[in-house]
Amino acid sequence: MITVAGESLIDLVPQHAAAPGEPLPALLPRLGGGPYNTAVALGRLGARVGFCSRVSTDGFGDALLGGLRAAGVDLSLVQRGPEPTTLAVASLSTDGSAGFGFYAEGSADRLFELPEQLPHEVTALSLGTCSLVLEPGASAYEALLRRESARGVFTLLDPNIRAGLIQDGDAYRKRFRGWLPDVTLLKLSEEDAQWLGGTPEEWLAAGPQAVVVTHGGDGLTVRTRAGGEYAVPGAAVDVVDTIGAGDTVNAALLHGLAERDALSATAVAALSCDDWAEVLAFAARAAAVTCSRTGAEPPYAHELA
Repeated sequence: MITVAGESLIDLVPQHAAAPGEPLPALLPRLGGGPYNTAVALGRLGARVGFCSRVSTDGFGDALLGGLRAAGVDLSLVQRGPEPTTLAVASLSTDGSAGFGFYAEGSADRLFELPEQLPHEVTALSLGTCSLVLEPGASAYEALLRRESARGVFTLLDPNIRAGLIQDGDAYRKRFRGWLPDVTLLKLSEEDAQWLGGTPEEWLAAGPQAVVVTHGGDGLTVRTRAGGEYAVPGAAVDVVDTIGAGDTVNAALLHGLAERDALSATAVAALSCDDWAEVLAFAARAAAVTCSRTGAEPPYAHELA
């Protein structure tokens, strides 16, 4: 089983430009959050997946859990609390790329507590985004990463930088580098890499077996600790918005590796050029489908067959 740990939230997505005489566009609430989207995408792809987080008991929280159930995601590691659900207000540029403003003060996910050891059948753990920034929950998620890595669980980290939430950039960059010895696969966007200020070679030397970088419509690249470097182009699609595209890549990478029995440091290090090409191409196709829809709506397995 793959466990995805981190926040769930409600994205408020503009339906269209503001109408004449209206100061603001109408906002459509959509289920979201980087880790949440990754869990849903894994479930839709047919993977055995569980979600580990703290979710509000408000109406938004109930809807978020409903979305996970519909995707076949196990909820046994979900904590509940009366705190409100985080809201993320999206702003869309003309090319469909999204920026976010967050309303997260006192929200449920920030009070996430380190659970007892994950079930024995968990072979991989995925973390990232806001949950590794906002305290006190961030320290609990970090502790989860370190504990599960120490017992041999494959770990994927997607920092998915939201600079507006990070009060001290230098402190966060130092903390990020401190996570790398416990990371098996680091996945990040080209923009994240620029903000963090490092290189794949530096990150590989710190711990991960592979670093995958997404380049928007230009595709994906991977560099491995063994010295391999592979790239695939993006899949052509009419972009509605890019919300959830990177989260879908996370899910597709994990699913592709699981299909090859490669959710271990040793196995991922042994992947061939053809293996990586197939896994990256699958991730590119999956992300393209998500970009063709409003909000984070990752594809089902049959749509990628």
